[in-house]
Amino acid sequence: MDKMVVIGNGPLKGTVAASGAKNAALPILFSTLLAEGNHIFTNMPKLKDIESTAELLQSLGCETKWVGDEFHVNVHRPQSFEASYDLVRKMRASFLCMGPMLAKYGEAVVSQPGGCAIGSRPIDLHLDGFKALGATITQKEGYVHAASPKLKGGTFLFETVTVGGTENVMMAATLAEGVTVLENAAKEPEIVDLAEYLNKMGAKISGHGTSVIRIEGVKELKPAKHSIMPDRIEAGTLLIAGAITKGEVTVTKCVPAHLEALILKMREAGFKIDTTKDSMTVYPADKWEAVDVTTAPHPLFPTDLQAQFMALMTVANGTSVITETVFENRFMHVTELTRLGSDITPKTRVAVIRGQPGKLTGAPVMATDLRASASLVLAGLIAAGETVVNRIYHLDRGYEKLEDKLSALGANIRRTE
Repeated sequence: MDKMVVIGNGPLKGTVAASGAKNAALPILFSTLLAEGNHIFTNMPKLKDIESTAELLQSLGCETKWVGDEFHVNVHRPQSFEASYDLVRKMRASFLCMGPMLAKYGEAVVSQPGGCAIGSRPIDLHLDGFKALGATITQKEGYVHAASPKLKGGTFLFETVTVGGTENVMMAATLAEGVTVLENAAKEPEIVDLAEYLNKMGAKISGHGTSVIRIEGVKELKPAKHSIMPDRIEAGTLLIAGAITKGEVTVTKCVPAHLEALILKMREAGFKIDTTKDSMTVYPADKWEAVDVTTAPHPLFPTDLQAQFMALMTVANGTSVITETVFENRFMHVTELTRLGSDITPKTRVAVIRGQPGKLTGAPVMATDLRASASLVLAGLIAAGETVVNRIYHLDRGYEKLEDKLSALGANIRRTE
């Protein structure tokens, strides 16, 4: 099993490009099930989760392949409408195949999902949304069975904001009869990217990016071509990598407007950050101040950058408080950061970080989930001596060749078995 070896090596310096967004690519790939034929994507990241999605699509009768820098998905009518446990357990986003199959073919059988162990993330809101469109839902033997001869539009209010639920029900509504209105919908940029691809396919969606999304059902959708949006979480991670090492790093092929909450907090801490329409640069700071952060749905501070920001706060001046409101079990990286010398007191959803500039030391640590693994790599960049991050298969789910990108900026980092 691969490991990442990181040796503290001073400031990072240079320019690095963000890859396509995993969290946009996955729902968009599942949306292809709404239209038979050949879908073409550019800026598709080469990640473990993309491979897992391709496997699931192939099990449903699709052909997937790389043609140069383009990723093609050729969709055929599935012989079976079942997404098996062996495939779905690898990745929670697999459950997003249900909405498209239900809308296109009137039925879907999908295993209860797996993925990172960062919280319960129930699928109840997905299922309630399908029921609001007229679907019959049954659950047995670990599988969810959804059926409806023809979905019908309606108004559905999400009790809590859910990104996956919004995506799944929005996809299902594209082929429903009449108009569907989703209230208290998630506003993430990845949802906007999905809606834009669905509209390219012929859907009639408006309001995406706001809390009320309106979908006017159409009779059919057709394949299209689309460029996946930049990965704001990877871009934010790379920006923090420059900051934590007291370096000067420019991240290109990104959308700083997607990261306003992070940039605001980093400036509050004392970092100088310049932005253009598609790039952002962090400049060296000899020291920075501790600031408090509370995660919340977009446009507030993203939960997917909480662990990385915590690493930055471990070497800040003063004490910071990080409050996690999105997932109830997303402090598993705390124990591993303390192995490197961090002073962190975790509660259920709150962590108190007492900054200790220059005090981290290398040690073997264990990645517990995707973003936790990134935080450990960031801490390793400034820890004295060698840090070995185990179980980095988590990292490969969401970061494309992170070690190569950091090495190009001057990091002493390598992958080993």
